[in-house]
Amino acid sequence: MHCGYVALIGRPNVGKSTLMNHLLGQKISITSRKPQTTRHRILGINTTEAGQAIYMDTPGMHDNEKRALNRYLNRTADTTLAGVDVVVWLIDGLFWHEYDAAIFKKLEQAGLPVILAVNKIDKVKDKDTILAFFADARKRYPFAHMIPVSALKKTNLDLLENLIMKLLPEAAPIYPADQITDRPERFLCAEIIREKLTRRLGDELPYALAVEIERYEEQPTLSKIYAIIWVERSSQKSIVIGKDGEMLKKVGSEARHDMEKLLDQKVYLQLWVKIKQGWSDNERALQSLGFND
Repeated sequence: MHCGYVALIGRPNVGKSTLMNHLLGQKISITSRKPQTTRHRILGINTTEAGQAIYMDTPGMHDNEKRALNRYLNRTADTTLAGVDVVVWLIDGLFWHEYDAAIFKKLEQAGLPVILAVNKIDKVKDKDTILAFFADARKRYPFAHMIPVSALKKTNLDLLENLIMKLLPEAAPIYPADQITDRPERFLCAEIIREKLTRRLGDELPYALAVEIERYEEQPTLSKIYAIIWVERSSQKSIVIGKDGEMLKKVGSEARHDMEKLLDQKVYLQLWVKIKQGWSDNERALQSLGFND
């Protein structure tokens, strides 16, 4: 048996959460087309006959540290490399970005086996360009493996899993075989609400909202969930609620549907929208909203 921790790293919006969800065969991390959708370090546990791979989905590594929230995201991404056994660096496209130099430096300092996974390979028509890119990558860093994948289409994910498992140390499983994440259902429900908001609102409200579960009541056939959507300004509150409350109703309906699939029972969901001015640039406010990985 092999067992160990696998860090999924990369720039914002390269598909790390989609990759982890498909590796697990179950949705644990929320996804959207918006960068920085992932704000917390989330464990996804995959137990097979070969062993147990404990994936760590992380916020994207980036060079923007203007606000407290951005600094928190970078800290969370950086500290993920401490204590893991294997790194999967996911990139999207056959070219390097300016910030990749900083990622190379972090990897050199960590001294861990690294798999370079090039995502969205289904969009590349000329396969020779893949070989040329891998030849260039080999000159830049001693990658343990390099592999083209498509997280969305599940291309080469079985091969990626096998490569990861072989690099993990021989050890007994850390978590029970039926456990799939370390996060409680309360946290997952808050993330579901935030996903629906992010997808619905697009560019109107990029990073100015957070979700807090104020009350969570489990009953034999029904879960009652009371959540607060925090924004920074009254104008943002109006956007979230929408005309005649239509936006909030749509978000609530979509979130409740996903929660019922997650919890496997009926859900009563109540949403409120409240203002907490400047929360995204206030360290104490961030901690009060659960940003304390």
